[in-house]
Amino acid sequence: MTMNVGIYLYNEVEVLDFAGPFEVFSTASRVNARVSPESDNLFNVYTVAEDSNPLFARGGLQVVPEHSISDHPKIDLLIIPGGIVTDELAKDHVVSWIKASSKIANITASVCTGTFLLAKAGLLNTKSATTHWEDIDDFHSMFPDVKIKENVRWVDEGPIITAAGISAGIDMSLHLISRVVNEDLAIRTAKQMELKWTKNS
Repeated sequence: MTMNVGIYLYNEVEVLDFAGPFEVFSTASRVNARVSPESDNLFNVYTVAEDSNPLFARGGLQVVPEHSISDHPKIDLLIIPGGIVTDELAKDHVVSWIKASSKIANITASVCTGTFLLAKAGLLNTKSATTHWEDIDDFHSMFPDVKIKENVRWVDEGPIITAAGISAGIDMSLHLISRVVNEDLAIRTAKQMELKWTKNS
C-alpha cells in the first residue's frame, strides 16, 4: 500500500529541511521498486502550502507547491520543515490545519524550527522534542512545558517525531523508513544517496 507523504512549504522554509526528506522518501521508493518491481509504489511524496502560489525558500529558491492546505490528498505522513517560522506561527488557520492533519496522519514529523509549529499546534504537550541547537533557548521561552533534548539527531515519540537542524531531517527520514518499512531499505536508501546514515547515540 502506498503511503502519502505531505511536506508543508512556506516562504523562507529551509531548503534542505524539505528537500532532504523529499529525496529520502522518493529514493526509497525507487530502490524498493528495483528489488520488488511487482510491489506498489511505497511513497507518494508531494508538497503542500497555504495556497498554490509560488513561494521563495531560504536563499531565494523559488518553489511551486503541488497542493494547497484546502485541497490535497490524504496525508499519511506529515512533515513540517523549519526555516523562518515567525509568520507561520501567527497564522491560526495554518496551525489549525497542522493540528487537524496530524489527527488523520499516522505520523507527524518536524525538522529544525518546524518543531515550533508542532508545539504551537499543541502536538508536543507531555512529549519530548528537539530542534536546531541555535533555537533551543527561544523554544524554551515560548514553550517551557515541552522537554527539549539536546545533542540528538531526532526524538521519536511514536506518532510525533522531531529532528534537529537541517541535515538531521535526512537522518530522521531514514529512521522513519526503518520504522514503517524496514531497516534494510533505510540502509540501501542511504547507500543509494551516497550517505553515511547518522543514527542517534
